[in-house]
Amino acid sequence: MNKKDGKLRHFSPFNKNIIRGFQISYNVIGNLLLLFFIIFLIGLCFAGGIGAGYFASLVKDEPIRSFEVMKSDIYNYEETSEVYFASNVYLGKLNADIEREEVKLEDVSQHLINAIIATEDELFYEHDGVVPKAIMRALFQEFTNAPVQTGGSTLTQQLIKNQVLTNEVSFDRKAKEILLALRLEKFFEKDEILEAYLNVTDFGRNSSGRNIAGVQSAAKGIFGVNAKDLNIAQSAFIAGLPQSPFRYTPFSNNGGAVKESLDPGINRMKIVLSRMYSGGYITQAEYKEALAYDIRANLTPKKPSSVDQYPYLTFEVEDRAKKIVMVELAKEDGYTEDELTKNDDLSNQYYAIADDYIRHNGYRIHTTINKGIFDKMQEVVAQYEYFGNDKPEEVKDPDTGETITIQEPVEVGAMLIENSTGKIISFVGGRDFDRENLNHATSSLRPNGSTMKPLLVYAPAMELGKVQPGSVIADTPFTLTAYGNYSPKNYGGGYHGLTSARTALKYSYNVPAVKTYMKIIDQNPLSYLEKMGFTSLHERDYGAPSLSLGGMTTGVTVEENVNAYATLANRGKFNDGYLIEKIETSDGDIVYQHEQKETEVFAPQTAYLTIDMMRDVINSGTAASVKGYLSFSTDWAGKTGTTQDYEDAWFVASNPNVTFGTWIGYDTPKPLQQNYKGMSYSKRNLLLWSKLMNAAHDVSPELLAPKKRFEMPDGIVQRSYCAVTGELVSDLCKGSELVTTDLFNVKYVPKKVDNSLSQGKFVFVKDQAYRVPETAPSEFVQQGFMLKKDLLQTYGVNNVSDLKRLLPNTVKWDNLVLTEDKEITDNGSNPNQVTGISVNGTKISWNANQDNDVIGYRVYAATNHSTSYKKSASIHASSDLAITIENSPAAYYIVAVDVAGRESAPSSIIKVGE
Repeated sequence: MNKKDGKLRHFSPFNKNIIRGFQISYNVIGNLLLLFFIIFLIGLCFAGGIGAGYFASLVKDEPIRSFEVMKSDIYNYEETSEVYFASNVYLGKLNADIEREEVKLEDVSQHLINAIIATEDELFYEHDGVVPKAIMRALFQEFTNAPVQTGGSTLTQQLIKNQVLTNEVSFDRKAKEILLALRLEKFFEKDEILEAYLNVTDFGRNSSGRNIAGVQSAAKGIFGVNAKDLNIAQSAFIAGLPQSPFRYTPFSNNGGAVKESLDPGINRMKIVLSRMYSGGYITQAEYKEALAYDIRANLTPKKPSSVDQYPYLTFEVEDRAKKIVMVELAKEDGYTEDELTKNDDLSNQYYAIADDYIRHNGYRIHTTINKGIFDKMQEVVAQYEYFGNDKPEEVKDPDTGETITIQEPVEVGAMLIENSTGKIISFVGGRDFDRENLNHATSSLRPNGSTMKPLLVYAPAMELGKVQPGSVIADTPFTLTAYGNYSPKNYGGGYHGLTSARTALKYSYNVPAVKTYMKIIDQNPLSYLEKMGFTSLHERDYGAPSLSLGGMTTGVTVEENVNAYATLANRGKFNDGYLIEKIETSDGDIVYQHEQKETEVFAPQTAYLTIDMMRDVINSGTAASVKGYLSFSTDWAGKTGTTQDYEDAWFVASNPNVTFGTWIGYDTPKPLQQNYKGMSYSKRNLLLWSKLMNAAHDVSPELLAPKKRFEMPDGIVQRSYCAVTGELVSDLCKGSELVTTDLFNVKYVPKKVDNSLSQGKFVFVKDQAYRVPETAPSEFVQQGFMLKKDLLQTYGVNNVSDLKRLLPNTVKWDNLVLTEDKEITDNGSNPNQVTGISVNGTKISWNANQDNDVIGYRVYAATNHSTSYKKSASIHASSDLAITIENSPAAYYIVAVDVAGRESAPSSIIKVGE
């Protein structure tokens, strides 16, 4: 029944059946849909449960990481260590597998941040570490056996993959990545995650062809700017690199050469720019401008690395830094430095760990090297033209094993050290690092020649009270039979008789040095070298007399030799030379700080006396030419050195501030050229030393030319002594004018008065003095100062005939004689006639008579060429056989007179004048 137009109407039975059927169908369909929905919901929950259970099974072994662990993992990225000259002047980076430089987020261009987010994770600031649809996609791929796709990871996930997990492509790794990303987001702020990502991501290669990571290294290495200064185009280019760093990088691995085609990287940049534009990060105008940017034209040129620019220095710093870190790490584990030294396996283990630390922990290594001085020194060596010619050397070809001949150049090593600290200010490692990777200043071992004398002989002997600068030593031949008949020789082969220790060092006499060394050889003199840092002494060096002349078995480095001299300049206190001032992290935390440790080797008095003796070497000795080569003056003291066969030339000198030494020689020992371009090998080295010092002075005059002098300590006095024995002056010594003066340690001033002289009469026959016979004509009897014979034994002179070797050939020694005990024997006949009479201007001379009893000569003269001859002069046999005559007419002849007063027949007559 229905109501329409105010009237009641009745439906037919047919209509009722239709309505009833519709209602039944509606109810059935509704129930079925409800059933299907319930089944779907149950299935969905079941599938979710299975998925969740499976996900849980994948991550059940993953430990629950604390904030500290997560922080350690995220920030545990490798950063390239940097090296600095003194005064925080940047040098460069150490070699590493990958270059990375940490940067704070505030120091990164906003354009680059926008480009990264637009390209890699547009929802970065909205999600909690993962994007749900990515999780569902991963589940679907797993259950449908579809290929696993890892793309679409958030920045948080990428950071987890790079820093915590691996690059393995698996659902297992993906599940852990998701879990850890969610956890990371709970611990860290978005900007912290973004900053870490920007510092760890790979960005291909830089212009030098080295692998780079982190946006700061990318900005510098690709465009030559800091990350904060990147423009839009540059930012887009860098942001596109992480997808395929080595495909999109503009540089090849062949030394950083620019690739022929940059299209892959530029096309990727265009995609990044498009996403930045669509994301509203840049305007249309900025978008078009960035598209037109010429990437190739704005790539940074190849920059030489620290190894390219400073190979000797970089590798030296690297090696020393490793050793420092090695010791520090070992100490943390309870090992001592001594244990490391004695245990090679332990040392190698920690050295390998230290190597990894140095290369990848982003240390800032601060050295003591003065950049200005170092650079100037390398320039001097590169321009120096007096090294000498290359010499051939046969070597084995490393590839074929065949013997080939190469040309070996003269090499050089030099070291400049601050006396008071041991700080290495500069050095020269060689002429060409690529020719041979050997640092000739720090690693090359060479015998140090006569530069050994102050260190091992004179300073230790003075410390032990055996000699003083005025001590008298006989520079005469001698042989050490107990040491294999060792007979030292002086340079040039001559001898100089009685000489002081000061003079012997000044002129570098070898014999006095060996004789002095033998006085202390049983008192362990090598202990002084050990205290001064000599580390390469060989067991054969102990007890070897030749070591006093620098005849070392293995040799010493330039650094150690110079360091030892700095000990003398530092009042006898040794500071081990050091090159690394401190090592710190990129955050400024100190890992290592050099601490000065002084070792007293010599008393201040010994050190000063040695310095004072070495002043003479430069003032008037073997290094006197230095004064003319230097462009400045200060208080210098030093010593030259030459090894056997002239294979090495050394010079080391100190002033009150610094000590500097040079060495030149061939890597394979061979004689240096005696003369090259008009200069001896020694002067070539002295000139090089001076040029290097002049260059250093130009950079730092206050360091190289101190106005102060070496300060004489208390306990040193000046005393006069007798040059015959070194003892206190007697009246006879004073009368003989053999008094000299020198400095003494007050503890070792001579106390005994000289008793080596007597005074009396004597006659000479063939340069030998004899007691005066009664028959000797008085005119030939001389009176003067005589040496006592027991002095011969003191100085190791075997007989009177060797007296000439004992007495120096100088005027002040001319009147000092040593007489034979016996009288001269008369041969019973007149002397032979004098021969060889001749006149030269106003001088008449003749030959010595060969008879064994002639004690003098008489000169007879007749004026105006008459025959009335009268004796005009008597000449001792020991005098010069010549007289000076007047330029007037006269005739002369000479006769020899023997010990009995008999004359020879007259010589031929010489007439002079008209």
